[in-house]
Amino acid sequence: MKPEDRIIVALDVDTPTKAISLVRDLAPYVGCFKIGLGFINAMLASVIIPQVESIAVISLRRIRELFGLLKGNILWDGKFDDIPNTVGGASVPINNIGVKMFNVHASAGKEAIARAVAEKGRSLVLGVTVLTSIDRDMCNSIFGKDPGEKVLQFADWLVEAGADGIICSPQELKVLADAGISRKLMRVTPGIRPKWAQKGDQKRVMTPAQAVKAGADYLVIGRPIRQPPEEIGSPVDAAKRIAKEIANVS
Repeated sequence: MKPEDRIIVALDVDTPTKAISLVRDLAPYVGCFKIGLGFINAMLASVIIPQVESIAVISLRRIRELFGLLKGNILWDGKFDDIPNTVGGASVPINNIGVKMFNVHASAGKEAIARAVAEKGRSLVLGVTVLTSIDRDMCNSIFGKDPGEKVLQFADWLVEAGADGIICSPQELKVLADAGISRKLMRVTPGIRPKWAQKGDQKRVMTPAQAVKAGADYLVIGRPIRQPPEEIGSPVDAAKRIAKEIANVS
């Protein structure tokens, strides 16, 4: 992959118009775009809420325009976490949309992951493990294990269920490599913060260079690209800067 192909930009915006602007600017400089729960719900609301039908139609047209621009280069970040039958059913329309990747939360269990795999079509199924906003103490409170231990357990489930990849903090990449999991699952890492960016609500983070050195295949990056510091410049400037950092280590 070229360095820019490793970058997945999080489209964490609240209108299709904002997303269209970002995609038009950034598509030549990144590999993929993540559509998460906030924006998924915002798109749905933009069609349902307007009392004037013509306004809803305009929103629908913008959504369709956006997906035309994306050309399937989408990580659908729905984090499916439900009973196996529901996860399988939710996977069908996402496959029909033609996204590159979508995810299921590994905590749903091996059977639910396997149902997503069975309905994935040409899409790739990724397993979400321990969110990057969760620190060690909170992870122990939720799962009864440290992040590294829990991610490794989830990784085993993903391999057994036939998933294509894993989503985890870059700090767990070494654990996966030491266990030999890196050869079996594509590694997608949120929690990426360049040295010039603020951490925000992320707890377990690395820079782009550190994550690639640790074995990340794809880096999910949101605010540092969408809203870079003034001294960095525009979102395009931020994306180019991150791609250069990746190129220097890959």
